[in-house]
Amino acid sequence: MTINILFSASTGAWEKYEEHLRVQLNQLSIEYQLQSNFPPEIVDYIIYTPRSGLIEFSPYIRCKAVLNLWAGVESIAGNETLKMPLARMVDHGLTQGMVEWVVGHVMRHHLGIDLQINGQDGVWRAHTPPLAEERTVTFLGLGILGASSGQALRQLGFNVRGWSRHAKTVDGIKCYHGADGLKTALSGADFVILLLPETLKTKNTLNIESLSLLKKGAFVINPGRGPLIDDEALIKMLDSGHIGHATLDVFRIEPLPETHPFWSHPKVTVTPHIAAATRPEFAAPVIAENIRRGESGECFLHLVDRHSGY
Repeated sequence: MTINILFSASTGAWEKYEEHLRVQLNQLSIEYQLQSNFPPEIVDYIIYTPRSGLIEFSPYIRCKAVLNLWAGVESIAGNETLKMPLARMVDHGLTQGMVEWVVGHVMRHHLGIDLQINGQDGVWRAHTPPLAEERTVTFLGLGILGASSGQALRQLGFNVRGWSRHAKTVDGIKCYHGADGLKTALSGADFVILLLPETLKTKNTLNIESLSLLKKGAFVINPGRGPLIDDEALIKMLDSGHIGHATLDVFRIEPLPETHPFWSHPKVTVTPHIAAATRPEFAAPVIAENIRRGESGECFLHLVDRHSGY
């Protein structure tokens, strides 16, 4: 029996993904049709991004799983018409891209690289940064992205703390959990990096109270989700000098409106949600493997816990 795979993603994604998906699917012992348009009642799998515009899943009565191309699922996890399993994307490209982005921006601030980039004016400015072992980096979120990025920084010598809602153990990272653990993890940290999912319980995790726990002059780096930070609180703490700089890759509204104060703030760096982009060549094998599992009656990889929202 031929299985029908619907590709439902943002404009332009079909051209990027089609060849990579076919290469992987052709290695499976299945007959399939891969298209960007099918009658809903004959679809077996949906390859999906939230920007596709598909929000009503009730007509897809035969669908065995929705396979998200993004790591983030907050915009779909609560969809009450979505009754079939939902899998998020976890692949080497996403993880490695995040690790490189996080390490790069931590090192930028750690070494004071901006001082040289912005100081090409003929003035010889001697600056000796501290060693990594003299800095503490706290990760909020210890999923695969947070854990991998934290371990990379630990390899460079940083003292790395990590916090999650529930107890976890990660090699090389001093782990905390719960409300009291959050305070301990943040207290006196030089850097805080946010890689939590967006849920009702994680919104405004960084607010006036929690930002105040960081060391004066600390750096905030957010490649996770925009609503994790209270924007007004962050600007207030930047203006006071308690926070030295914020590097932000994600925002409550994207693209970030051109009138938003983050664009013009001298202590804010805006990047356009590029920290962990999905790369077709790495995502396609994961999609194909989940379809193979679905056809073999095996458990899907990276299933979303719909109760927790991630």
